[in-house]
Amino acid sequence: SGPGQGHIRVHILDGKETTVDAITLLREDHDNVRKLFKQFEGAGDEAHAEKRRIVDKIIEELTVHAFIEEELFYPTVKGLDAQGGGEEPEELVKEAEEEHAQVKTLLAELETMDPTDEYFDAKVTVVIDNVRHHAEEEEGEMFPKVRDAMGRNELQDLGQRMLEAKAKAPRLPSEA
Repeated sequence: SGPGQGHIRVHILDGKETTVDAITLLREDHDNVRKLFKQFEGAGDEAHAEKRRIVDKIIEELTVHAFIEEELFYPTVKGLDAQGGGEEPEELVKEAEEEHAQVKTLLAELETMDPTDEYFDAKVTVVIDNVRHHAEEEEGEMFPKVRDAMGRNELQDLGQRMLEAKAKAPRLPSEA
């Protein structure tokens, strides 16, 4: 087995090791890209090299994140019984998948686009706006429903599978 295989990332809570649950993992991903978005927004107009570097990281983070959601998280959510008010889990997933499709198209364009291109910043801004909205919807609607419907062990098992899938996930839109 190669480097990095067989190593399970654990979270240390109060000195105890715990595996990460699926929702915690996805929230961490959201927080990571939010930090990158702020960096991009703080970069100067002419900071092309810095923007390219930040956008490459954004592309990688979002490509991996979308992959594990679509492969593992969304199929699980689709299968949940609708509990309480609001939209059905399946409807929430359909919307989320549609939002992913739109962002992926932009990421594929940004992968090969020169940061001096007059539309580069505009495309990144649309990605940022879409992903911020998407993350808020997931955190506000989908995640609470999933947490209510799934037990702690189930969420940890799913989180573990998602962590393992991250290692094998495509890193670029052109690989996906």
